[in-house]
Amino acid sequence: MDERKPQPLDAEKLWNYALRALGGRAHSIGEMREKLGRRAERAQDVETVLARLKDSKYLDDRQFAEGYATARLSNDRFGKTRVLQDLRHRRVAPALAEKTVQAVYQHVDESALIEEWIRRKYRTAPREALFQEDKDLASAYRRLLRAGFRTGEIVRVLKKFAKNPELLDSFEPPEETGE
Repeated sequence: MDERKPQPLDAEKLWNYALRALGGRAHSIGEMREKLGRRAERAQDVETVLARLKDSKYLDDRQFAEGYATARLSNDRFGKTRVLQDLRHRRVAPALAEKTVQAVYQHVDESALIEEWIRRKYRTAPREALFQEDKDLASAYRRLLRAGFRTGEIVRVLKKFAKNPELLDSFEPPEETGE
């Protein structure tokens, strides 16, 4: 098994590598910096290529964040917290990520989004059979937290579906980040 490291790339090959990467999917500036840094022959070539990508409008964190947040809302129906975490993980500046997520979710009814999420994830179960067991209710609560919804909204919506809604009053809310 041959485990050679890829050859370091000069500035022009690094530019072509960046274009191929962007052809595959959008990247934030931070992601691209990291990706190019691993392949660059010289460190200063990374900043040169990044500047060229920005000048050519191939790389723009504001556009990236807007597109990413919009897609996560329309396709995955995730909550704000999850999208914010994902953007930060993708190396988007925290202030830009926060501003973008607030703008994208400005007119979104979180309770309706949670109800839709529950109906989509549990579409094969009849509504009266949903969350009959306490463990199923706890599982749904954890899944909704991971999907990025706020604790208070999760509890409020789950009470509509739960056989034993009082159980939700005992759930310990985790520390909410950035809200």
